[in-house]
Amino acid sequence: MTENTENTASQFETGTVVYDPVSDSVGEYRGNAGPYALLRPLGGGREWEAHPESLRPATPGERLSAGVRAANSRSFQGPQEPSAPGPVRDCAACADLAALREDARTRHDGSAETDADVLLRRHQLRYHAALLGLRDSALVPDASAAAEYEGACTECAAGSGARRRPADVEEWQRGHTRETGHTRYRRTVADYAVLSSR
Repeated sequence: MTENTENTASQFETGTVVYDPVSDSVGEYRGNAGPYALLRPLGGGREWEAHPESLRPATPGERLSAGVRAANSRSFQGPQEPSAPGPVRDCAACADLAALREDARTRHDGSAETDADVLLRRHQLRYHAALLGLRDSALVPDASAAAEYEGACTECAAGSGARRRPADVEEWQRGHTRETGHTRYRRTVADYAVLSSR
């Protein structure tokens, strides 16, 4: 049974638009999460797990319908839709994540652009806006320490280790994929912060 599940899930390449009959939803195949296939809604959003054996490629009509729903959702949200965050001045992590997003835009990779936006927003909420429940203190980036980037293969235990540039992690990922055929990675960015009084 496990072997059939793995064979069924592996028939889809990352980015393939598939139909999940259990949830009656169309999503983008992102890879495997244990015995499940990981899908993400078209246009971005929360990923969900699906039974790989029940998935099939979405028909053109299903793709069109899902695309229209995603566009309508963005349209109805109007001004409530958060705009793409800009980098905070003198923050190396912000600048690097904004560069990743710009590179994704240049390659017309909407999925990678969304990922970069999410990482940048998460970083800014943590280090530039959150007060950690303290009125007179806040975390601010430590300008004396550079950000660190790391990639880990979700299909095996391999990891890039801490790198100074996102491009170094991407280079490691490409090499690992060439060697193993693995294509799904967990990417993290870390920087140093100082608790500073306001």
